[in-house]
Amino acid sequence: MGKVATIKGKIKAVSISKKRGTRKFNVLEAELKVGVGIEKDAHAGNWHRQVSFLAVESIRKMAAKGLDLSAGDFAENITTEGINLQSLSVGTRLKVGPEAEVEITQFGKKCHTGCEISRLVGDCIMPREGVFAKVTKPGRIKPGDRIEVSQQND
Repeated sequence: MGKVATIKGKIKAVSISKKRGTRKFNVLEAELKVGVGIEKDAHAGNWHRQVSFLAVESIRKMAAKGLDLSAGDFAENITTEGINLQSLSVGTRLKVGPEAEVEITQFGKKCHTGCEISRLVGDCIMPREGVFAKVTKPGRIKPGDRIEVSQQND
C-alpha cells in the first residue's frame, strides 16, 4: 500500500498534436478520458503512454543552452512546474486538476529516429526526463490547475 504524500505542483501548459513525433501546440483546456488519454491528441488510445509530462524546469535547462523553447516543444502533453517528476515511481497516482487522476506507467522512452523535435531543437529530453501515464479518473484540465501526488509507491 502506498503512502499519501504532500508533493504538489501545477500545470504550466497543456498541449496536443495531430501527429506523433512533432511539437505540440498549447490549448486552453483538455479532457482526460479513461482508456484514451487526452482527447484529440495523436497519442490518445488505450495503451500505457496516454499522457506525457515534462517539467518546465527541464525545458529551462535546455533553454539555458541558448535555445528558444516553449511548453509543448518536446511533445509533452502536460508541462508541469514545481513538482519533481523524477522523484516519483511507476505506479504513483497524481491528481491532475480538480477531478482527473493518472497513474505513472513509464519514465523516459526511446526517441523517434530523426524526430522533428531533435532535428529542430538539437536534442530531445523526453527520452531522459519525460514521464508517461494512463488516465484512471476522467476530468478537464487547464494551465494553472494543481497537480498533486495522491498515492506514491514505496
